[in-house]
Amino acid sequence: MIIGYHHAQISVPPGDAERVRAFYGSFLGLQELDVPAALQGRGLIWFQIGDRALHVGVEEGVDRNATRAHLAYEVDDITELRNRMSAAGIEMFEQPKIEGYDRFHIRDPFGNRVEFIAKSAI
Repeated sequence: MIIGYHHAQISVPPGDAERVRAFYGSFLGLQELDVPAALQGRGLIWFQIGDRALHVGVEEGVDRNATRAHLAYEVDDITELRNRMSAAGIEMFEQPKIEGYDRFHIRDPFGNRVEFIAKSAI
């Protein structure tokens, strides 16, 4: 039986490892993890998110801009994050308010849709 959620994986085009590290590591502040020896050489980059992980793999021929599929990251200060996204020139897509939450979407530098969500009084 399913007992929990372990990790999520997204994909990026080949050759984008430094851009992955710049966006997910430096800009969003995720801690990079060591990829297990058995999986090294596959172009994987892993990051820690709380007690879970984000796995970034390499995949060609995917139109990431054609889907609404996404990961939603819970944040503690969505206003500050909106300001950082705006200052970096990242287009944000406001989403309908859900009772108790504020949220918005972006596309990462590779076209993957990303949601940021925070608890609010709205």
